[in-house]
Amino acid sequence: MGETTRDREPAAAGRRNFYGRVHGKTLRASQKQYLAEDLGRVRLCGVTVEDNPSRATLDVAGLFGGRPLWLEVGFGGGEHLVHMAARYPEVGIIGCEPFVNGVAMLLGKIRSAGVDNLRIHPGDVRDLFDVLPDGSVAKCFLNYPDPWPKARHHRRRFVTQGYLGALARVMAPGAEFRVATDIPDYVRQTLEEVPVAGFDLVRQAGEGGAWEDWLSTRYEQKALREGRAPHYLTFRRKG
Repeated sequence: MGETTRDREPAAAGRRNFYGRVHGKTLRASQKQYLAEDLGRVRLCGVTVEDNPSRATLDVAGLFGGRPLWLEVGFGGGEHLVHMAARYPEVGIIGCEPFVNGVAMLLGKIRSAGVDNLRIHPGDVRDLFDVLPDGSVAKCFLNYPDPWPKARHHRRRFVTQGYLGALARVMAPGAEFRVATDIPDYVRQTLEEVPVAGFDLVRQAGEGGAWEDWLSTRYEQKALREGRAPHYLTFRRKG
């Protein structure tokens, strides 16, 4: 996930506030084509109120034929998401990302890789949490999330109880939660907040200690160029 640039206005009654950006630079013609031709095929149905007024629980088993479900929160340009889908065809992966430019970039990568075991929710991950069954997620990735560096904005970070409590509910006992970030204060807050939500820290590593199947993202490469060291945290959902 990239750094956000603006806030939306307060949400109407009954709707959540969403902070950040959903549009960036003007899309290229090819990216517009991906959105027009490919998004409907991989977009996850039944998440928003518009296509699921009763907020019925998603049939995850039917969606991926009974395969284990993984989740990536904020997939950025999609390189890690497509990498994992290609490496692990035996699982199904859902990626959430509200930033339309990132969604367009991912769709281009899906075309190139030819993977068919992933779905996209191009919106707020909290809407997905509302309709995922309890204990349905076997692994979750949070790679270079929005840093919200100002202290007064730390409550907007993903690693707060409003997000983590919902994540804990949908993750199975023993499920793995990975966090990668280049922001030391984000590491601090992650180490403080994630265990409170029902996770155990099982591994903490710095530069050179990424997971064996890790694919360095564009945000990590930017951090390295600018002299910021990556941190890799692994948690496991308590039973």
